[in-house]
Formats: sequence, C-alpha cells, structure tokens
Amino acid sequence: MPSPSKAAVRVAVLADSDTRWKWGALTARRIAPGGAELTGFLLRGRATPTARQLAETGVSDEPPREVTGAGFLRALRDEEFDVVVLALVGGTVRAVLEGISGLALERRPVIVTGYVGVVYEKLTDGLLLRHGADVVLANSRHDAERFRAVYEGVGADASSVVEAALPFLGGAPYAPEAGRDTLVFAAQPSVPVTRAERVYLLRRLVGHAREHPEREVLLKLRSKPGEHTTHLEELPYQKLVRDLAVPPNFRLVYGHMGEVLDRTDLLVTVSSTAALEALHRRIPTAVLTDLGVREVLGNHHFTGSGLLTSFDALDKDERPVPDEDWLARQGVASDSSYETAFDAARARVAELLDGPPPPPIDPYYTAETAPGYLPGILARHRLDVTAPETPESGLRRIVREAARGAYRHGVQRVAPVIRRLGEL
Repeated sequence: MPSPSKAAVRVAVLADSDTRWKWGALTARRIAPGGAELTGFLLRGRATPTARQLAETGVSDEPPREVTGAGFLRALRDEEFDVVVLALVGGTVRAVLEGISGLALERRPVIVTGYVGVVYEKLTDGLLLRHGADVVLANSRHDAERFRAVYEGVGADASSVVEAALPFLGGAPYAPEAGRDTLVFAAQPSVPVTRAERVYLLRRLVGHAREHPEREVLLKLRSKPGEHTTHLEELPYQKLVRDLAVPPNFRLVYGHMGEVLDRTDLLVTVSSTAALEALHRRIPTAVLTDLGVREVLGNHHFTGSGLLTSFDALDKDERPVPDEDWLARQGVASDSSYETAFDAARARVAELLDGPPPPPIDPYYTAETAPGYLPGILARHRLDVTAPETPESGLRRIVREAARGAYRHGVQRVAPVIRRLGEL
C-alpha cells in the first residue's frame, strides 16, 4: 500500500455551519500531502445551512452528508479516513475528541482543528476545548504566538499549534476600474447586537449613499431571512431597512464574498473576516469606530492596523492606510508568502501519517482538571456510538430526524412567508 503522504489522503471534514464548512474543506485541500480525497459531513443543529448557502461557499460540487455527532463517529468507525478536520465550535470539538477516543480504533486518523476567522473572544476557553487535537491551526503569526502562550500558561502541551493562514484568501489584486465607484459594507449576523446600533449603521450607510449619488453602496448580507449561519441573527438588516427610504444607488446583495470583492473599491465593516480577505487583495478597507472600539464588537482586533475610522471620515472621502507590519503579522500579505503559508501544516500532517500510530488523545480538559465543567460539555452532545439500535430506538431516530427536518423547514421556509404576510 502506498504511503498516505504520496497518495490522495482520505480526509473527513465535519462542520457545523456554512462558513465552517468552507474553512474546513479548503483547509483539508491545503494541508493534505499528495492531495485530499474529501468526504464532507454537516453536523445537524440550529445553524444547519440550506442548499443555497452551501452552494454559495463554492468549495465543493458534492454537498456534505448531514449527520448527528454519533452518526459521524459511526462513519469514522466503519470507513477508513487518514485525517479528520473538525470545523466546529470549541465545545463540540472537545466532545468529538472524546468520541473518537472512545472508538479505540487500531489506528485513529490525524485530527486537525482551528478557527474560521478572527479570534476576538473566548480565546482561552476555545483553545483549551480544542486541546487534544494533533494539529491546532493558527491563521497568522499573531495567532500562533497567542495560542502557544495560552497552552504554555496552563501547563498544556503547545506542540500542536501550527502557524498557517486563512484558507480562503486569494483572488485578483485590486485594480481600480474607470467609472466604477463601489463601497461594500460587510454585515455580520451578531455584531452589533442591539437594534439601536444596527439601525444606526443602516442610517449612516444609507446617508452615505445619499451624499454620494455617483457611488454604488452595497450592503453585503450573509444569509437570507430564515436562514442561519455560524452566528444567529436576531435582527436581520433586511427587516430593519424596510423602515428607511433608500436612494437608488443603495441595495442589498448576497453571494460569494470573493465575487463581491471583485467589484469593490472600498470594503467597510465593524470586524468581519471579510476585511482580511479585502486586505489580502489590497482593496481599500475601513474598520468602523462609530460604536466604539470594544471587545464585544471585535474591532479591537484591528488596533494598530491603521484601518480604524468613522463614517464621518468616510463621508469626507478620507481613506485609512493599513500598517504593513500589522498586515504581515496577520498573515494577509499579498506577496508570494501566502503560497507557502500551509507548508508547515502539510509537513506536520505528513509526518504524523508516515510515523507510528498517533498516541492516545490527551486533552487539557479532563474529569480531573475540569470536573465541574467537562461533564456538562459532553452531556450536551450525547455521542453514544456504542449503543445498539433496536427497532424501537431506530423508529425514534427516524421520527426525531423527520421532526428536525420539519422544524428547519418551518424556520427557514414557512416562517419568513408568514412574517411577510403579517406585514401586508
């Protein structure tokens, strides 16, 4: 049998949202030595994306299989995978690590995890929940240093941390186009949270469009009403904008962020990862301070970037200038260094595949280090893969899955229609 590092590596990607599926699938292809034979799994839950959202990621023609956590573990037990990429929230990563350990496979797959974007909250807890994976990817030198400091600070092994980059950076470098003047505001589902703050941003954006009638002002949205993404959106902009009179040069847009950036002349956001995508392509970028520079907004991550500015400045056509050292530390330099950003991760995975079987999973959070915390994390996921399925339990599973499907259809399809009828 050929060495896994010299043949297509069988990779299972488990994701829990559209954005994490995009990160996981693209990461798998970049870190698999010899190329990846990819099998996607989508963890059933509150953020389960629609077919439209999955297609919009543009990462695979074949949609991932929708599974429960126990169903994913059964697939690992019954199918042969070399690498598993866990594109999940921290608590789910920890539960799946427990489940994989419980399978007692003769040779378990190499386990890789990381973060889908800017890490601006729950840094310590999120990292410790991910500890135990063979490779914890950091999206920049800045993140790699922070990750290692957290692990070493609690006495955990930090050797799993490997510096890489966000896998979806790319696209053509920015080139101004005669006659084109497009400002894109990259909205976020959960930032800001309050109605007042979201309405404020909308009013300023619409006001900017009115003051600059020659400029196309686009509000780029992540999901349509009723759809869910990585973070739940309680107050969608689509609903809030109905109360405003908007000029003809202002409109809402959806679609693949890379395609929207192809026609962007200024990217504006509070703290979206889209800022890093734009900066990588050298598209002028602005990070707003109008609502403060606060941890809860995530724009504190951009302190020192040179990108912090306000709508007042943008209305006067003032453009921030990014700090080059900050860009380099964030892994968004547009030079050829990005092409080698995944070399270290690919080499680490190849080393683990070619060497002896990986050691037992050894996470930081255990019944000994976190007896008042870990049991609750594991209980929420109920990953009992060993329980035999009787006819009665099989029927319950089928009914449960049908009920979940009906609920999701109601939330994503029926509820928006009812809301629109109610507003007539």
